[in-house]
Amino acid sequence: MNEHISSAYDRDLEGITTLIMRMGGLVEEAILKAVQSLADRDVELAEEVRKGDKVIDALELQINEEAARTIALRAPVSKDLRSILTVFRLAASLERIGDYSKNIAKRTSVLVEMGPVHGSDAALRRMAREVEAMLKDTLDAYMRGDEKLAESVRQRDHEVDQMYNALFREFLTFMMEDPRNITACMHLHFMAKNIERMGDLTTNMAEQVIYLVTGEMPDEARPKGDKTAFVTDPG
Repeated sequence: MNEHISSAYDRDLEGITTLIMRMGGLVEEAILKAVQSLADRDVELAEEVRKGDKVIDALELQINEEAARTIALRAPVSKDLRSILTVFRLAASLERIGDYSKNIAKRTSVLVEMGPVHGSDAALRRMAREVEAMLKDTLDAYMRGDEKLAESVRQRDHEVDQMYNALFREFLTFMMEDPRNITACMHLHFMAKNIERMGDLTTNMAEQVIYLVTGEMPDEARPKGDKTAFVTDPG
Protein backbone atom coordinates (compact mmCIF):
# COMPACT_ATOMS: atom_id res chain seq x y z
CA MET A 1 0.00 0.00 0.00
CA ASN A 2 2.79 2.45 0.91
CA GLU A 3 4.56 1.65 -2.36
CA HIS A 4 1.33 2.27 -4.26
CA ILE A 5 0.83 5.65 -2.56
CA SER A 6 4.46 6.61 -3.21
CA SER A 7 4.18 5.67 -6.87
CA ALA A 8 0.95 7.63 -7.25
CA TYR A 9 2.53 10.64 -5.55
CA ASP A 10 5.51 10.49 -7.90
CA ARG A 11 3.19 10.48 -10.91
CA ASP A 12 1.24 13.42 -9.52
CA LEU A 13 4.39 15.42 -8.85
CA GLU A 14 5.77 14.63 -12.29
CA GLY A 15 2.60 16.00 -13.87
CA ILE A 16 2.72 19.15 -11.75
CA THR A 17 6.40 19.66 -12.53
CA THR A 18 5.59 19.46 -16.23
CA LEU A 19 3.03 22.24 -15.75
CA ILE A 20 5.55 24.35 -13.81
CA MET A 21 8.10 24.03 -16.61
CA ARG A 22 5.50 24.91 -19.23
CA MET A 23 4.47 27.95 -17.22
CA GLY A 24 8.10 28.93 -16.75
CA GLY A 25 8.76 28.70 -20.48
CA LEU A 26 5.82 30.98 -21.23
CA VAL A 27 7.01 33.49 -18.63
CA GLU A 28 10.55 33.50 -20.06
CA GLU A 29 9.04 34.16 -23.49
CA ALA A 30 6.85 36.96 -22.11
CA ILE A 31 9.85 38.75 -20.56
CA LEU A 32 11.79 38.81 -23.82
CA LYS A 33 8.79 39.66 -26.01
CA ALA A 34 7.80 42.55 -23.73
CA VAL A 35 11.16 44.34 -24.08
CA GLN A 36 11.40 43.40 -27.76
CA SER A 37 8.05 45.07 -28.38
CA LEU A 38 9.48 48.25 -26.87
CA ALA A 39 12.68 48.12 -28.94
CA ASP A 40 10.73 47.54 -32.16
CA ARG A 41 7.81 49.80 -31.21
CA ASP A 42 5.69 46.77 -32.03
CA VAL A 43 2.20 47.26 -30.64
CA GLU A 44 1.00 43.89 -31.97
CA LEU A 45 3.77 42.04 -30.13
CA ALA A 46 2.95 43.98 -26.96
CA GLU A 47 -0.68 42.94 -27.32
CA GLU A 48 0.45 39.33 -27.75
CA VAL A 49 2.22 39.54 -24.39
CA ARG A 50 -0.88 40.99 -22.75
CA LYS A 51 -3.13 38.26 -24.12
CA GLY A 52 -0.63 35.55 -23.27
CA ASP A 53 -0.81 36.50 -19.61
CA LYS A 54 -4.23 34.86 -19.43
CA VAL A 55 -2.65 31.50 -20.30
CA ILE A 56 -0.05 31.98 -17.57
CA ASP A 57 -2.79 32.81 -15.05
CA ALA A 58 -4.77 29.72 -16.08
CA LEU A 59 -1.70 27.52 -15.61
CA GLU A 60 -1.16 28.87 -12.09
CA LEU A 61 -4.75 27.97 -11.23
CA GLN A 62 -4.34 24.48 -12.70
CA ILE A 63 -1.08 23.92 -10.81
CA ASN A 64 -2.63 25.04 -7.53
CA GLU A 65 -5.63 22.76 -8.04
CA GLU A 66 -3.43 19.76 -8.86
CA ALA A 67 -1.13 20.45 -5.91
CA ALA A 68 -4.06 20.80 -3.50
CA ARG A 69 -5.55 17.56 -4.86
CA THR A 70 -2.26 15.76 -4.32
CA ILE A 71 -2.06 16.93 -0.71
CA ALA A 72 -5.63 15.78 -0.08
CA LEU A 73 -5.19 12.35 -1.68
CA ARG A 74 -1.59 11.46 -0.82
CA ALA A 75 -1.03 13.25 2.52
CA PRO A 76 2.68 13.86 1.77
CA VAL A 77 5.15 14.40 4.61
CA SER A 78 8.78 15.50 4.98
CA LYS A 79 10.46 16.24 1.63
CA ASP A 80 7.38 15.19 -0.32
CA LEU A 81 5.42 17.92 1.44
CA ARG A 82 8.23 20.41 0.79
CA SER A 83 8.00 19.55 -2.90
CA ILE A 84 4.32 20.41 -3.02
CA LEU A 85 4.72 23.61 -0.99
CA THR A 86 7.53 24.64 -3.34
CA VAL A 87 5.20 24.16 -6.30
CA PHE A 88 2.69 26.64 -4.85
CA ARG A 89 5.41 29.25 -4.30
CA LEU A 90 7.07 28.81 -7.68
CA ALA A 91 3.74 29.12 -9.47
CA ALA A 92 2.85 32.29 -7.54
CA SER A 93 6.19 33.90 -8.40
CA LEU A 94 5.91 32.95 -12.06
CA GLU A 95 2.42 34.43 -12.23
CA ARG A 96 3.70 37.70 -10.76
CA ILE A 97 6.61 37.86 -13.18
CA GLY A 98 4.09 37.37 -15.98
CA ASP A 99 2.12 40.31 -14.61
CA TYR A 100 5.22 42.52 -14.71
CA SER A 101 5.85 41.49 -18.32
CA LYS A 102 2.27 42.45 -19.13
CA ASN A 103 2.77 45.83 -17.42
CA ILE A 104 5.82 46.50 -19.59
CA ALA A 105 3.83 45.62 -22.69
CA LYS A 106 1.06 48.02 -21.65
CA ARG A 107 3.54 50.91 -21.42
CA THR A 108 4.91 50.08 -24.87
CA SER A 109 1.55 51.10 -26.30
CA VAL A 110 2.05 54.55 -24.77
CA LEU A 111 5.73 54.93 -25.64
CA VAL A 112 5.26 54.25 -29.35
CA GLU A 113 3.75 57.74 -29.55
CA MET A 114 6.93 59.30 -28.10
CA GLY A 115 10.47 59.65 -29.30
CA PRO A 116 13.00 57.09 -28.03
CA VAL A 117 15.25 58.02 -25.11
CA HIS A 118 18.88 57.48 -26.08
CA GLY A 119 20.19 54.04 -25.11
CA SER A 120 17.23 53.11 -22.93
CA ASP A 121 15.80 50.35 -25.14
CA ALA A 122 19.09 48.47 -25.33
CA ALA A 123 19.71 48.87 -21.58
CA LEU A 124 16.28 47.51 -20.71
CA ARG A 125 16.80 44.55 -23.05
CA ARG A 126 20.14 43.70 -21.41
CA MET A 127 18.53 43.85 -17.99
CA ALA A 128 15.59 41.70 -19.10
CA ARG A 129 17.87 39.13 -20.74
CA GLU A 130 19.79 38.77 -17.50
CA VAL A 131 16.58 38.18 -15.54
CA GLU A 132 15.36 35.69 -18.16
CA ALA A 133 18.68 33.81 -17.89
CA MET A 134 18.35 33.77 -14.10
CA LEU A 135 14.83 32.37 -14.40
CA LYS A 136 15.97 29.67 -16.83
CA ASP A 137 18.74 28.63 -14.43
CA THR A 138 16.31 28.60 -11.51
CA LEU A 139 13.95 26.28 -13.36
CA ASP A 140 16.88 24.07 -14.35
CA ALA A 141 18.02 24.01 -10.71
CA TYR A 142 14.50 22.99 -9.68
CA MET A 143 14.40 20.14 -12.20
CA ARG A 144 17.86 18.85 -11.23
CA GLY A 145 17.74 19.59 -7.51
CA ASP A 146 20.88 21.69 -8.01
CA GLU A 147 21.50 23.76 -4.88
CA LYS A 148 24.68 25.37 -6.25
CA LEU A 149 23.00 26.61 -9.42
CA ALA A 150 20.17 28.07 -7.35
CA GLU A 151 22.70 29.83 -5.11
CA SER A 152 24.42 31.33 -8.16
CA VAL A 153 21.07 32.88 -9.14
CA ARG A 154 20.80 34.47 -5.69
CA GLN A 155 24.17 36.12 -6.14
CA ARG A 156 23.38 37.41 -9.64
CA ASP A 157 20.43 39.46 -8.43
CA HIS A 158 22.99 42.06 -7.36
CA GLU A 159 23.92 42.58 -11.03
CA VAL A 160 20.30 43.29 -11.94
CA ASP A 161 20.08 45.81 -9.09
CA GLN A 162 23.21 47.54 -10.38
CA MET A 163 21.73 47.76 -13.87
CA TYR A 164 18.58 49.26 -12.42
CA ASN A 165 20.54 51.84 -10.41
CA ALA A 166 22.45 52.91 -13.51
CA LEU A 167 19.23 53.32 -15.50
CA PHE A 168 17.61 55.22 -12.65
CA ARG A 169 20.45 57.76 -12.67
CA GLU A 170 20.35 58.07 -16.46
CA PHE A 171 16.62 58.74 -16.49
CA LEU A 172 17.01 61.43 -13.83
CA THR A 173 19.72 63.07 -15.94
CA PHE A 174 17.60 62.97 -19.09
CA MET A 175 14.64 64.51 -17.25
CA MET A 176 16.74 67.32 -15.79
CA GLU A 177 18.37 68.09 -19.13
CA ASP A 178 15.11 68.31 -21.05
CA PRO A 179 11.66 68.42 -19.38
CA ARG A 180 10.19 67.03 -22.60
CA ASN A 181 11.75 63.69 -21.62
CA ILE A 182 9.91 63.48 -18.31
CA THR A 183 6.86 61.50 -19.41
CA ALA A 184 8.82 58.97 -21.47
CA CYS A 185 11.45 58.57 -18.75
CA MET A 186 8.82 57.97 -16.11
CA HIS A 187 7.34 55.14 -18.17
CA LEU A 188 10.80 53.73 -18.86
CA HIS A 189 11.68 53.93 -15.18
CA PHE A 190 8.62 51.91 -14.22
CA MET A 191 9.59 49.34 -16.86
CA ALA A 192 13.07 49.10 -15.34
CA LYS A 193 11.56 48.77 -11.87
CA ASN A 194 9.30 45.97 -13.09
CA ILE A 195 12.32 44.10 -14.42
CA GLU A 196 14.18 44.65 -11.14
CA ARG A 197 11.20 43.18 -9.28
CA MET A 198 11.23 40.21 -11.67
CA GLY A 199 14.81 39.64 -10.56
CA ASP A 200 13.73 39.69 -6.92
CA LEU A 201 10.98 37.17 -7.58
CA THR A 202 13.34 34.91 -9.52
CA THR A 203 15.77 35.08 -6.60
CA ASN A 204 12.95 34.14 -4.22
CA MET A 205 12.28 31.13 -6.44
CA ALA A 206 15.95 30.14 -6.26
CA GLU A 207 15.75 30.29 -2.47
CA GLN A 208 12.72 28.00 -2.56
CA VAL A 209 14.74 25.52 -4.62
CA ILE A 210 17.49 25.62 -1.98
CA TYR A 211 14.83 25.01 0.68
CA LEU A 212 13.47 22.08 -1.32
CA VAL A 213 16.89 20.46 -1.65
CA THR A 214 18.30 21.16 1.83
CA GLY A 215 15.24 21.60 4.01
CA GLU A 216 16.49 25.03 5.10
CA MET A 217 16.25 28.55 3.75
CA PRO A 218 19.60 30.26 3.05
CA ASP A 219 21.07 31.79 6.21
CA GLU A 220 22.96 34.67 4.63
CA ALA A 221 21.07 37.61 3.22
CA ARG A 222 21.67 37.94 -0.50
CA PRO A 223 23.54 41.05 -1.70
CA LYS A 224 21.21 43.88 -2.66
CA GLY A 225 22.26 46.66 -4.97
CA ASP A 226 19.04 48.65 -5.26
CA LYS A 227 19.78 51.82 -3.30
CA THR A 228 16.95 53.90 -4.73
CA ALA A 229 13.86 55.05 -2.90
CA PHE A 230 11.74 56.27 -5.77
CA VAL A 231 8.03 56.67 -6.38
CA THR A 232 5.68 53.70 -6.43
CA ASP A 233 4.21 52.69 -9.76
CA PRO A 234 0.57 53.79 -9.72
CA GLY A 235 -0.32 51.23 -12.38
